[in-house]
Amino acid sequence: MRVLPMGERALLVELADGAAAEALHAELLRRRATGDLVVREIVPAARTVLLDGLDDPGRLAARLPSWDVPALPPRTEDVLELPVRYDGPDLADVADAWGVPAREVPRIHAAAEFRVAFCGFAPGFGYLTGLQGLPDVPRRATPRTTVPAGSVALAGPYTGVYPRPSPGGWQLIGTTDAVLWDHTREPAALLSPGVRVRFVPEAR
Repeated sequence: MRVLPMGERALLVELADGAAAEALHAELLRRRATGDLVVREIVPAARTVLLDGLDDPGRLAARLPSWDVPALPPRTEDVLELPVRYDGPDLADVADAWGVPAREVPRIHAAAEFRVAFCGFAPGFGYLTGLQGLPDVPRRATPRTTVPAGSVALAGPYTGVYPRPSPGGWQLIGTTDAVLWDHTREPAALLSPGVRVRFVPEAR
């Protein structure tokens, strides 16, 4: 763990890997809920957690490395199911990266249970982990200028769903009609850190 000051009232905590970042994020949320920690924002990322709005960041920075952070407990909430049509144009490229026939990509992807590790890139975009024992999927050499909303995509160890049309370099494997971001909904984001997700194949 490496704790870095960020301005006058924030800290950036660097961790060894994504699992450690998720565990620390859960522990910070728990301590804030019980009143043991006063902080305005707790923002997880791939291997970091940002804490903003601290009254005494120096004191917390000195204490954090000595904390006993338990492993991430299993979630008890229901799994969020997202219907998906595995009709993406990059199925063959993903199959090549995994060393399997293209027809196996939907089966492998739909068999996994995912967890939202963190959010970013665009409102409603979650970085989902859960593909165990498979090679990381490289980004496209040339990003697309527009990726349609609802595109289910892979890059590195992550799965994501584009919440709105935008440029992107991830490999597209499918499409969902789920609304990832709706500012009139509470909460607006369908995906948030810690949520369990499973993709359910639809007929084409």
